[in-house]
Amino acid sequence: MTARILYGKDFAAQIKESARIEVDKLKNNFNVTPGLAVVIVGENPASQVYVRNKHKTCEELGIKSEVVALPETATKDDLLAKIDELNADKSIHGILVQLPLPDAIKSHSDAILNRIDPLKDVDGFHPMNVGKLVIGNPALVPCTPAGCIEMLDLAGIEIDGKRAVIIGRSNIVGKPMLHLLMARHATVTVCHSHTKNLPEVTREADILVAAMGKPKFVTADMIKTGAVVVDVGINRIAPKKLVGDVDFDAAVEVASAITPVPGGVGLLTVAMLMKNVVTAVKLQLGV
Repeated sequence: MTARILYGKDFAAQIKESARIEVDKLKNNFNVTPGLAVVIVGENPASQVYVRNKHKTCEELGIKSEVVALPETATKDDLLAKIDELNADKSIHGILVQLPLPDAIKSHSDAILNRIDPLKDVDGFHPMNVGKLVIGNPALVPCTPAGCIEMLDLAGIEIDGKRAVIIGRSNIVGKPMLHLLMARHATVTVCHSHTKNLPEVTREADILVAAMGKPKFVTADMIKTGAVVVDVGINRIAPKKLVGDVDFDAAVEVASAITPVPGGVGLLTVAMLMKNVVTAVKLQLGV
């Protein structure tokens, strides 16, 4: 068996095209141009690349994009004041604070993210949006796990009734993925560093999601024949070499479908951010 490769570019293009159509409808029906503000503190090179990608995608889809660059020396209060200003700006419908923050204010990340108006929280990290997801009433959902679900749907991969196993319990991927899969009637197990007999658990999965941040951690003998493998990991093992949490070359011979790294799930995140901006506008308009 050689797995079907689920290339993120193809699915991201479909998600972005859907968002572009919704943007046009908002402009034509409500005279509203969706607006996204991305706040970046300092000059982290990787963060700057991510911010440029978001800005470029906004321009492609007709979304107003505002990049708010604060110096490395910015304090917690400086950042909170800027968020308050954006919360009050009716032309801005989505606010995103690019992480990681500089070391001097990194410990305040939760307080800073929680200051964002929940209706403008396009990252889906505010406790109010997390709570809605948990109780089954999601509004703005973290982009990466939401993108994984969207990809499975677009690929025609059934979720209902399947056994899903997630490796990793982060607030950004693992935990939201649990609730998204449960909402689609999968039976879900979340594994982590304290899980006993991990390979035995992962071999039960029809859908295996790897999101623990360890390069090539998931080997072929941990995968059930014919499983769908979603690799969320991005690990730099050399200056120009990225790998996922799954040993791709071995897994591709066992799985029925698998996402590559790079070129897989990572490309869906920005596309889902655009979808969240559209959702935020609708929430704020009450439509």
